[in-house]
Amino acid sequence: MAKEPLSEATRELGERVRERRHQLGKSQEQLAQESSLHWSYVGQVERGQRNPTLHNILKLAEVLGVDPCDLVRGLRAPGGASQ
Repeated sequence: MAKEPLSEATRELGERVRERRHQLGKSQEQLAQESSLHWSYVGQVERGQRNPTLHNILKLAEVLGVDPCDLVRGLRAPGGASQ
């Protein structure tokens, strides 16, 4: 049975990472190696099954050649944190 994403936010973040990785023609293994992360971790991020730390978002964004804001823009925390 496939594991579900942790939240809508992690699902969307993972889709953004995967889409950009595909645009660059990189494999998960290449992205993982270049960002000093484990390949299984990158796969879990892309499936929304991990909630990456700020440091790991920064690493991924650098290798993907995007501003970290592009990966998280518009995402909302589960449970609707008040503003």
